[in-house]
Amino acid sequence: MIQTTPQPTWAQQFSTPATEFPLTPLPVLSGKLPPGLRGSLYRNGPGRLERAGQRVGHWFDGDGAILAVHFTDEGAMGIYRYVKTVGYQEEEQKNRFIYGGYGMTPCGNLWERLTKPLKNAANTSVLALPDKLLALWEGEPPYRLDLNTLETWGLDDLSGLTKKTPYSAHPKIDPETGDIFNFGQVLAGRPQLMLYRSDRTGKIIQRNSIPLDGICLIHDFVLAGQYLIFVIPPLRLNLLPVLFQLKPFSECFQWQPQKTPTQILIIDRQTLTLVNRIETEPWFQWHFSNGYVEEDGTVVVDFARYPDFKTNQYLKEVATGKTKTLAISTLWRMVLQPQKSQLLQLEELLDRHCEFPTVSPKEVGKKAHYTYLSIHQPGVNSAVEMFNSIGRFNPQTQRLEEANLGENRYPMEPLFIENPDPSQPGWVLTVVYDGDQNSSEVWIFDAEHLEGEPVCRLGLPSVVPNGFHGTWKPH
Repeated sequence: MIQTTPQPTWAQQFSTPATEFPLTPLPVLSGKLPPGLRGSLYRNGPGRLERAGQRVGHWFDGDGAILAVHFTDEGAMGIYRYVKTVGYQEEEQKNRFIYGGYGMTPCGNLWERLTKPLKNAANTSVLALPDKLLALWEGEPPYRLDLNTLETWGLDDLSGLTKKTPYSAHPKIDPETGDIFNFGQVLAGRPQLMLYRSDRTGKIIQRNSIPLDGICLIHDFVLAGQYLIFVIPPLRLNLLPVLFQLKPFSECFQWQPQKTPTQILIIDRQTLTLVNRIETEPWFQWHFSNGYVEEDGTVVVDFARYPDFKTNQYLKEVATGKTKTLAISTLWRMVLQPQKSQLLQLEELLDRHCEFPTVSPKEVGKKAHYTYLSIHQPGVNSAVEMFNSIGRFNPQTQRLEEANLGENRYPMEPLFIENPDPSQPGWVLTVVYDGDQNSSEVWIFDAEHLEGEPVCRLGLPSVVPNGFHGTWKPH
């Protein structure tokens, strides 16, 4: 008799496509809404991993769906809608996958595949601007949505983007000036790193390009005082199979630590020009926590570090509902001397598997008091489980505070929300999938008591599957 391993509890949330729901009052399941919490929470992630019985090739290929939770004096209202991209609408109409993505090739014969562009999944992050919400992806300009209704308005060029100048999913906002920094990687011709500075409305007001020595995978970067820091891992794309649509991107990245060093690019944020380039030992990272400049001019950067690129295989397996690849990232710190092109220090801060590090929006680019993380509870098999807790880490004291969400509950990236009353603690918000109940909730923690019960839990009308990144827009 053949024995099969049952699917883990977290997999239920991905077993069927997520269901949209209209603007709906959210019931308070426990506690009460904090009176000072006023604004909107936005979260993005793949809502559909299957169509007509076919699964996507990678978690990154799912169609983006946005959750918005509006906190007002009358209570909390939630809405959940797919981003109506051109590719989503065509595949919805024909009820089959048509386009390729990060982990899948298009359907059809070779000629048909060659004529089809990648589908903009609009599934990675969100940027809340004064008059619009941007659904962000890696390979194209963002989609523009209504802040309240999440109606999709179409692609947004931000007064400077073209199809060949993509806008990535991890913009950094200077809390003092409101300037927005971002990048895109141009693959056609000589590979280039495109750099953008926008005003607080999102309009691009400055740009530059930095040549790269190959096509690599750059997902995130750091704003650190007067610098932008990029880390390019020893990963290069074998482009020909991708160009001829024989293999998807995810299968054509080659990990080559013996051939290519990790490169650290230090960019002047005022001129968007290269200050220095440092080469160092191999590692891979998806996400950075934060960066800042010390009084002596050194730059400190914290990030979630993997020893290799096995994380890509683990994320591919997530889309199947069963994972078996062990890909561990821990929190690290590097200290740079930008003017002398020196890496002065490289050390592990937290020996716990963690991801999605965030800091207070008011501390971006500055020395932050805390880093908020998605983590595993002790004793969990990280190869088969998703993150099942969140934590707050103090880099100065090395203390980690952990939330206890209970069994079979899986939170998304934690976000710190500032209290408008500076004498009172802020909050940590996350969206939690409950595998036992097959339901999703919004959990609100007192940021100073993360180890205690949440101050409020809100029920959502339907399952909102775990996604990637979110943001908070205060009223």
